[in-house]
Amino acid sequence: MELSSLLTLIASNRVESETPAKAEITLLVADDQQLVRAGLALIVNGEPDMRVVGEAQDGLQALDLARKRAPDVVLLDIRMPAMDGLTASRRILAETNSRVILLTTFDTDEYVFEGLRAGASGFLLKDTPPEQLCWAIRNVAAGNALIDPAVTRRMILRFAAAAGSSETTPDRLKELTARELDVLRLIARGRSNAEIAADLVIEESTVKSHVARVLTKLELRDRVQAVVLAYECGFVTPDLLGR
Repeated sequence: MELSSLLTLIASNRVESETPAKAEITLLVADDQQLVRAGLALIVNGEPDMRVVGEAQDGLQALDLARKRAPDVVLLDIRMPAMDGLTASRRILAETNSRVILLTTFDTDEYVFEGLRAGASGFLLKDTPPEQLCWAIRNVAAGNALIDPAVTRRMILRFAAAAGSSETTPDRLKELTARELDVLRLIARGRSNAEIAADLVIEESTVKSHVARVLTKLELRDRVQAVVLAYECGFVTPDLLGR
């Protein structure tokens, strides 16, 4: 699958909500081009439930404003002077409670995976239609990621360098119960909450509780980070996806 097609799926697919939407979503817009910042701000401020609280022209300024103004979501260009978007994303996510959507004009595969590894909740091309951009902002502000489970599955197959199948539980995952490990394994296979509930013969509300505990114990922000972790530590390998 070409990256442009994958990103279209990311932008258009619905992801299950774990967190209720906010009444007003505050945003920081970071891009080295003033015209792009102005365009993004115009779109965002035109929505009744969104407000831009800051604009940054480079990664360092974005980090500083994120610390001071605590926006719900940061729209962050990847290629910026002083500090690039991937580095700024790592710093913002480590030092604030803001969520990050990475923006770029470049169809470069590595950016997607590196951005998700950095902790970003989503990745959009700058020519994404305004309605999809606003949908993405609301989705991320509600605590979700811009990756549909099926898209996650295909992306991991292409990018994750699996460490190989392991018969023991990696140290990072030893705080999880047996049932939570089952849930993590199914998340990594691209299953939705409804599918996990059917596979494990439990209620969907129980699955949501398990997912929340997995994310809390592993100190992860969303399901996508859980998928990346599961593959990187060798808990799940791409060959298991077809089973």
